This record gives sequence, C-alpha cells and structure tokens, in this order.
Amino acid sequence: MQLGHALLAALKDHGAEVIFGIPGDFALPFFKVIEESGILPLYTLSHEPGVGFAADAVARVNCSLGVAAVTYGAGAFNLVNAIAGACAERSPVVVISGAPGTAERASGLLLHHQAKTLDSQFRVFREITCDQARLDDPERAPAEISRVLRSALDQSMPVYLELPRDKVTAECEAVAKTPPGPVPTDALAECAAEVLARIATARTPVLMAGVEIRRYGIEDKVAELAGRLGLPIVTSFMGRGLFAGSNAHLAGTYLGVAGQPEITDLIEQSDGLLLLGVILSDTNFGVSRRQIDLRHAIQALGRQVQIGYHVYPDIALDALVDAMLARAPDAVANKTNGTVAAEYPAGLVADGAPITPTDIARAVNDMMRAQGPMPIAADVGDCLFTAMDIEHTQLVAPGYYAGMGFGVPGGLGIQAATGLRPLILVGDGAFQMTGWEIGNCRRYDWDPIVMVFNNASWGMLRVFQPESRFNDLDDWHFAELAEPLGGIGERVTIRAELKSALDRAVATRGRFYLIEIMLERGALSNTLTRYAARLKRGQGSSAE
Repeated sequence: MQLGHALLAALKDHGAEVIFGIPGDFALPFFKVIEESGILPLYTLSHEPGVGFAADAVARVNCSLGVAAVTYGAGAFNLVNAIAGACAERSPVVVISGAPGTAERASGLLLHHQAKTLDSQFRVFREITCDQARLDDPERAPAEISRVLRSALDQSMPVYLELPRDKVTAECEAVAKTPPGPVPTDALAECAAEVLARIATARTPVLMAGVEIRRYGIEDKVAELAGRLGLPIVTSFMGRGLFAGSNAHLAGTYLGVAGQPEITDLIEQSDGLLLLGVILSDTNFGVSRRQIDLRHAIQALGRQVQIGYHVYPDIALDALVDAMLARAPDAVANKTNGTVAAEYPAGLVADGAPITPTDIARAVNDMMRAQGPMPIAADVGDCLFTAMDIEHTQLVAPGYYAGMGFGVPGGLGIQAATGLRPLILVGDGAFQMTGWEIGNCRRYDWDPIVMVFNNASWGMLRVFQPESRFNDLDDWHFAELAEPLGGIGERVTIRAELKSALDRAVATRGRFYLIEIMLERGALSNTLTRYAARLKRGQGSSAE
C-alpha cells in the first residue's frame, strides 16, 4: 500500500468524513491521491484560514476528526490562527501539510516557502497541537499515523502530520488502529464515588455542560446522568447548542450578569456545581455576578477531575460519565427549588421600524418555529450574542478563542459534513475576512442562509473603546456581490423587509441566500451590552 493511501484509509477508519484543503506544489502529490482514490471527499476553498475554520466546524458538529490539508510554509502558516482556535477550544482537527522531499532537504539551498529553517513550521505547530509526526520513513509512518490520530481522539485536540512530497507513493504497511489507553480502574471507581457523594450531600446541585461533552459524543449519556441524579442542566457560553434536539432538562445558558437572573442564581448559589467539559475561561466565567467558589465545584476537563483540592489525573470525561452511570440510582427527584425555563424573544412586528439585533433573533425564532430548527454557525461579535437569544439549536462558534472569520467557512463545514442547510450569522467585519468563501457554494451545491450584521464597524471593539475612529468600516454593499458569486442577495433596513427576505430565503433552495441587515452604529443586543460592561469592570476599566 502507498503511504498516501494508507494515511487516507487511516483517517476514514478513525472517523474522518471529509477533507478541506488548498493545494500547493509541495502538497500536489498528496492532493492527487485524495482526488483519484475517492477515499474521502475533498472540498477546496479559497484561503487557508477558511480551510481551518471549516475543518474545525466539521469536528465540532460531527464529534469526529476534521481534516485540513495544505502545502508547506505559505499554506501551513496561513492555517496557524484557525488551528490555534481549535486548540484553545479542544477541537480534534488533523492538519496534514505537504513538505519538501528528502533530496530537496539535503540540497543545501534555501527552499521556497521556507521561513527560518526547514523545521520552523514543525516547531510552530508543536505549540498548538497535542501530537505531531513527520512521515519521512515509510517503515515507521503507519505506527506514527496511528499514534497521532489516537491522540487527537483521546485528547480532543488538533494534531499535525507533515508528509514529504516524495514519500506519498512510497510503499508501507496499512495503518493499524491504536486502541485507547488503559483505564485506571481503581482511581476511576474512587473518583466516580466521590463525585456522587458530593452531589448527594449538596442542597442545590446543578450540572454545567461544556464543549468537551460534544467533542466526546456523550450528550445523551450526560442527559441520562442528570435525569437520574435529579440535576438541572445549564450550558456554558461556549457550550451553547449542546443537547439540541434531545429530551434533556435544559434550563438555559449561563451568562452571569448578562443572562437570565434565575439561571445566574442557579449556578452562582449552587453548593454542588458539577462542571463537565467546561473550560474555565473569562468568556464562560468573567461575567459572573459574584465570584464562584470553585472549592465547592467538581471540574472534569482535559482528562483530569478536580474535586476541591483533590485531583484525579488521567480520567477521561467519557469514562467518568460511564462510571457514574453505573453507580447512579435509577431516578431521583429534582433537588432544586423550582424549575428554570429559558425565555426567547419571538413575534417580530413587521413594520417600518429600524432593525435591532433583538429583532433578528425574533425573526429567526419565528422562522424556526414555523419551519423547524436549522444548525447555526456564528462568528464572534454581536451576531454570537444574538444567537444566545435564538431558541436552542445546534450551534458552532469560537466562543472562547474569539477569532474573527469563523462563521462563513464554519457554516460551509456544517453543510459538507451533515448535508443540513445552515444559518450563518456574521458581522460585516468578519465577512470582509472570510465571507468570500461563500463563492465556493456553487461548485458544491451548498445553499446556506447568510445573515450579515452590517453596522459599518467593528462593533464588538467599539463596545470596549467607543472613542476610536479606526473601528469605522466602509459600506461594501455585500448583497450586491451575492449574484456574481452564485447566490442571491438582499439588503434590508426595516423589520418588514427583514421578515420578507427571511421568508424568501427559506423558500429558495439550491443557491446561497445572503441577507445584508443594515444596523445603526451602536445598536447592540441587550446581552452584549451587559456582557461587555461586566468584562470591562473585570479589566479595570471605568467605562460603562
């Protein structure tokens, strides 16, 4: 078997379903194998950041490996920011970079696309991936591929493979799948028993669900565990979209002072807070109304469980949940005082009033109640905070790393991976970065609905520093560019136009539909206004 075929077969065997990429000369032999073998479908985009974001979205929505294939140097370095975001948010993306061949490396010449040294790229990606390998020895390559892909699955983190172009057709053995590592049975049993004991003695226990639950594909198990323990479920800000379509008793999303007061109290007053897969970041907890005492919390993240000052290493989240389910009672009455039900705005008034972000949420909620839920890819900024006012549905977004440009390629990744039509929420600043990837929809028969929040500014930055004129952006008239790119575009300025445009978008299939929503500068969702005010206080700013 040739090495290129062995790598593709191994990717498929480990759960990968699609590859996003951009070819280059050092990667051409591998791309030829991808195309001609048909082992995995290949989608090429226009710029490497979009490739990384799309592969990341595939990993998030499918609970599987995302794959990004690029060329050496100029291609791979363009991918760094997107993979840094996947690393921060624990998304298992496999980066495959073409590389100079053995003879080229030994020539003594500086090679095009080379940065400082031929190994500079490998060292950069070592910082933002959990495992790496250079596949320059066909005899060792199968074992290295197996190890690296196992690391991606076990740790739910990006990994890096470098494939010299002269080794793609080298003969090698097939890749054997490495089994998961041994489970520390005694430690796991003790850990599960201690967690259950803490919950049993708590007066107001509650479960907060974070992104690792989706990464390990255990939403149904966590929902069952919460039901058997009588725990209400709240998602973290980053975990919004978890349990979409399930029967879980989901109270809502914790946003601290920016969110629903009942949910804030549920979390901040709990004496038995169970944090499953929750990243302890400022975006998740920087908006707390009062400091959460983590000494009374149970944290399970990154293959470690911490109960107060007691730490259990090498405990995977999925193994912990299985162990707790094996010991949990069949059912327990809910221990909390009353129930919390999330409230979402609806009932858009289709009149001549200017559009606000809350109006957008109302319009989407009305549409989904009538037509059914759609998966959402959201960029950072007020489009993401507006998504918090949209009824619970599948959502992918860079809620912690907050790198701009995720939304459009993320939505394309959703449709490629699932076949479902996505709704993309993106600001005008982020659209300027990666929105042009929408031009690839015609080639692949993708037809997302894209809602561009156009306030002619970097609105999120303006919230933190309103006096700066560099936050102002020009009006690029995105809707007018939709048709040349293969889609349909409408610009709307009042609520009646928004409703009509969204109705037409839902009814139109086969082409992407871009709705450019003109917002006044400074028009913000209520959630973002409260969220930013609390973060600014945490940063020591006197601005409100």
